[in-house]
Amino acid sequence: MGVIGLVLLLVGGIVGVGILLTGGGDDGGSSEAVAVPEAELPQLGDATPVLASLSNDAPAPDPAVLSAQLTPLLTAAGLGSGVSAEVVDVASGDVLLDLDAADPATPASTAKLLTAVAALTTLDPTDTIETTVVAGTTPGEVVLVGRGDLTLSRTAPSESYPGAPTVADLATQVTAALPAGTPVSRIVVDSSLFTGPLTASGWGPADAPSSYAAPVTATAVDGARVSPGSTARSGQPGLDAGAALADALGAPGATVVLGQAPPDAEVLATVHSAPVARLVEQTLSMSDNMLAEALARQVALARDLPASFDGAAQAVTGALTDAGIDVTGVSLSDGSGLSKEDQVPASVLAAVVKGAADGSIDGASALLSGLPVAGYDGTLFDRGDAGAAPGTVRAKTGTLLAVHALAGTVVTTDGRLLVFAVVADASTGSELAAESALDDVAAALAGCGCR
Repeated sequence: MGVIGLVLLLVGGIVGVGILLTGGGDDGGSSEAVAVPEAELPQLGDATPVLASLSNDAPAPDPAVLSAQLTPLLTAAGLGSGVSAEVVDVASGDVLLDLDAADPATPASTAKLLTAVAALTTLDPTDTIETTVVAGTTPGEVVLVGRGDLTLSRTAPSESYPGAPTVADLATQVTAALPAGTPVSRIVVDSSLFTGPLTASGWGPADAPSSYAAPVTATAVDGARVSPGSTARSGQPGLDAGAALADALGAPGATVVLGQAPPDAEVLATVHSAPVARLVEQTLSMSDNMLAEALARQVALARDLPASFDGAAQAVTGALTDAGIDVTGVSLSDGSGLSKEDQVPASVLAAVVKGAADGSIDGASALLSGLPVAGYDGTLFDRGDAGAAPGTVRAKTGTLLAVHALAGTVVTTDGRLLVFAVVADASTGSELAAESALDDVAAALAGCGCR
């Protein structure tokens, strides 16, 4: 039991004992109160901060001193020869370090930062994504219509996505909407909202399905996982979703097929995803490729473009331009950064994070709250906590074969907020060596007065 729980238990016990001893009943009688000894509560230590506070008058690092400290780390053997980096002071906007930052580089999952900003600025962060079940063309047939919410859960609550809707809720609504006793014998899964190839150009043959990606469809359950909470993703997300609905309806033997809903079909059930802002946070924190692709498709739909890989890439780039980001050098093949063909300069990664940090990109704050905290959560839960104070480094990771990246915010030892982006896309060393080198860069920034 945690300390807080123990305190509550003790307090509750004291209140309960007091009631018993004073005997305050409803019969109007009275009894003599008995004194209760003063409780001895456990001593609580000082809380360790997770997020560092900022000083309004914190001094800015000197670019020359900062560069002298970082350059040896950026040329570490673990990062290889293809390193580009940028460090920006958020308050002033000054670039404190520029190492080939304008050169296009393979961003890996730091590309999710672009998708996140596009989603937050194109969509209302409070918007949700709908999943429906409609009546089919024959008795006993229902159609599961996906609109791109891949968090729909087979369990309540979801084991992967807090706040996700459930298949059980859909099933309950369907049962109530159908005439009493109507058996469901056939389930059609309509994923027609998403178009084009199921995998992106630049994805490898082993990428989908894998532990980190699946064919991108408009209908899926549990992030296209083969089972709730597992790491393995499915090769048939749509059919899995249909099977999950059949199970929830008590019709596990129902036929499940892919198809399309009839025009103007009666809606039998509707559920909604968590808000877009929450989906963005989940995407960034755990570097969820499937959520990133789904959000990119939502941006495409909102900009009247095809909900395909190409349409999503065009939509994300257009949304960034509209948000005031210079997208020179940006070329995207997907929304997750899984494609080896993606190209994003480090300066663009830094600009996106800076825009969220200084408020110049309106509505993008969920990007910051979604960034993993070094040594605490997300994809940085076991990284970067040795050389920096708790909560001072928050950053998006990126990893592909020979590609390692890190982009986010750091609070210096003087309390100055900086944005940084480092991309090493020609690494020849081990993943551990590269990640350690990136963590050393972030820790050096956090510990840098650099004046």
